[in-house]
Amino acid sequence: MPRQNYLFTSESVSEGHPDKVCDRISDEVVDLFFRESAKAGIDPYQVRVACETLATTNRVVIAGETRGPKLSPAIIEETARQAIKAIGYEQDGFHWANAKVEVLLHAQSVDIAQGVDAAGNKDEGAGDQGIMFGYACRETPELMPAPLYYSHKILEVLAKARHAREGDAAKLGPDAKSQVTVRYVDGKPVAATQIVLSTQHVDADLSSDDVRAIVEPYIRKTLPEHWISDKTIWHVNPTGKFVIGGPDGDTGLTGRKIIVDTYGGAAPHGGGAFSGKDPTKVDRSAAYAARYLAKNIVAADLADRVTIQLAYAIGYPEPLSIYIDTHGTGRVPEEKLELAVPQIMRLSPRGIRDHLQLNKPIYARTAAYGHFGRTPDADGGFSWEKTDLVDKLRASFN
Repeated sequence: MPRQNYLFTSESVSEGHPDKVCDRISDEVVDLFFRESAKAGIDPYQVRVACETLATTNRVVIAGETRGPKLSPAIIEETARQAIKAIGYEQDGFHWANAKVEVLLHAQSVDIAQGVDAAGNKDEGAGDQGIMFGYACRETPELMPAPLYYSHKILEVLAKARHAREGDAAKLGPDAKSQVTVRYVDGKPVAATQIVLSTQHVDADLSSDDVRAIVEPYIRKTLPEHWISDKTIWHVNPTGKFVIGGPDGDTGLTGRKIIVDTYGGAAPHGGGAFSGKDPTKVDRSAAYAARYLAKNIVAADLADRVTIQLAYAIGYPEPLSIYIDTHGTGRVPEEKLELAVPQIMRLSPRGIRDHLQLNKPIYARTAAYGHFGRTPDADGGFSWEKTDLVDKLRASFN
């Protein structure tokens, strides 16, 4: 029997966090390759991108392997600059126009390509070995763990206010981190016991109390009613002044916030990052598929909480194993769910790409505020958040 009364904490980081700046640049490169491939008439199934970014004081290094349209380093550089500009960095130590950008992308290894590419009777294989997890629960309408969901929302709301130059929110900078500790009673989230927010500010004279006065109204509007009380403990800019932020204050790397990207520690993580990877990389696409299936199982009322694990070997199309755990909340046997899932959705890399329509420039928007618990977009973004398998899943058990 799982614990019913406990505290659980998750964190999030803003779009201007150094690691998220790198995730954004890497995903902008993925999107660029898909956009330019479409213009050049190149089959999107032939696009390959594995892009890593490092950022530090006025320096960005972009490295990795690609295949597809011939793109000049100047185009990649401009893509990075526009991403930094959109986030809002115009400070002396990290400025979109002044930072040195080095592009070190090269062709994908032919050894990897021969395992991944479809040929003759061979289907497209997984881009690497690994395990991927998906998760869903009833803690929020989006079927996400509450501590992470609200940690994301706090930063997303503050970023929107900052970009809109909404009152004193214009005094905030791009770099920020949040953390929410949630009290669970009878297995349900009921209150925020601790709220942590560290946010960069452009006005060096602001004290921690001044920053709290700016952000607290936004946080109160973001969290559920009655979650904040006089017993809630606040930690706003607990170290004091936070003027030097972003890659000028701390070096950033692609793929270093994988728990923030997924479920905030409420579910396992396979270890592979998402950003900078095209959907042949099952680290990304199979994690999206696992979330999609878990969310649909919960939405179909077959369980209240679900964890799914998928496993792959490089060059092989089908998953090596499918594991489903409903944590004692299932209304159908887990073994039958494991048999039903691959009948409803093909879980090869190509099957996932086809079903979720992943061969599109939809990735930069995933780089901040989580890859899951988002609203599906009309152009196919966040397609893995749809609940369009509910009827098929229910029919499997009638």
